[in-house]
Amino acid sequence: MRKITMLGAGLIGRFYVESLHGQRSRDRVEVLYSRTEERARRLAAELGIPRVTTDMSKAIEDPGTDVVVVGLPNHLHEKAVVASARAGKAVLCTKPLGRTGAEALRMLEAVEKARVFHGYLEDLAYTPKTLKALGEVRAGALGKVLWARSRETHPGPHSDWFWDKAQSGGGAIVDLGCHCIEIARNFIGKDIRPVEIACWADTQVHPIEAEDHAVGLVRYENGALGQFEVSWTFRGGMDLRDEVAGTEGTIWLNHWLRTGFEVFTAVGAGGYVAEKAEGTKGWLFPVGDEIGALGYLAMFRDMLDSLDAGRAPMETFYDGYVVNAIIDAAYAAAASKRWEPVALPVWRGRTGVPSLAAQREYDAEHLLLKEETLPDGSRKLILRHKASGRIVEKLVG
Repeated sequence: MRKITMLGAGLIGRFYVESLHGQRSRDRVEVLYSRTEERARRLAAELGIPRVTTDMSKAIEDPGTDVVVVGLPNHLHEKAVVASARAGKAVLCTKPLGRTGAEALRMLEAVEKARVFHGYLEDLAYTPKTLKALGEVRAGALGKVLWARSRETHPGPHSDWFWDKAQSGGGAIVDLGCHCIEIARNFIGKDIRPVEIACWADTQVHPIEAEDHAVGLVRYENGALGQFEVSWTFRGGMDLRDEVAGTEGTIWLNHWLRTGFEVFTAVGAGGYVAEKAEGTKGWLFPVGDEIGALGYLAMFRDMLDSLDAGRAPMETFYDGYVVNAIIDAAYAAAASKRWEPVALPVWRGRTGVPSLAAQREYDAEHLLLKEETLPDGSRKLILRHKASGRIVEKLVG
């Protein structure tokens, strides 16, 4: 049984506590910290948390807990992580790990120096569909992964600090791009180094200093591409979709909208529908198990089971650091309007990885480009002559 200090009583804090209390059952949040006492007391009473405080140090150092979960605004992550490491407690931090790569690296160094367990709470890497798809990819169902595209869009964040660049570290890229980047890394292979990135970003709708819409393309050392599409300008709720393309197959994932639960109401749903839902009338897209669909249950199960077993979880602070480094390069690329390198002074993956480019032999003289079955049942082959480079087609059967 793990006894937990929860830092944060907002939407993420609520989701985290519900996940921790509802999945393994034996783990309990014993202390809840919030900067707002009223909010902390209200959530604690609702979810059965015995102690609340507005003193972060007191919450972290509470002798009755052994794990700290950081669900705070981005600008408070480093302070909370460093204090948790000093207290010798296991620490789990929400995404993004830091506002910048340098900030994330300091947090990584702090937990590693203190030799405490650390986990990066990247929930969308743990959704049921993502975990199933990762299993298919790792079993070779898609062949070599060439391209992974991840999209997260919605009408904008739910708290004021997200919109303040100084507190958040940026806009839609740091808020949503961190999800998409790590999803692509999982499919492409987290041991494959991200090399460079091209990115477009703009502030299209909201009167803020940060970007509310962005598209980025990350090139990996083996030639694979990771693409992210993120926006705070999308109307119609929250859109979470992924696509993975390989040499032998494709996977499409839709995690939130159009997933088989659709409701039409002329009178209204009478309350909360789903995260980022924009209304309660007309066509609605509720979610049967929200914290399960978003990956929170599997994420905390992995984190706490890994802590019990003395092994690293699927997502660590190192992963959060790599994501922040890619985000730094994305902002540089958006400003320069050209490809920018991803600076990773600490790289723990493979080096000198061969290119994904492959040739399929047909015979001694030809390479096979494509084969297909025609309506009459015969097969057509598209071939390239090795010596001349000429493209030819051949009918078989």
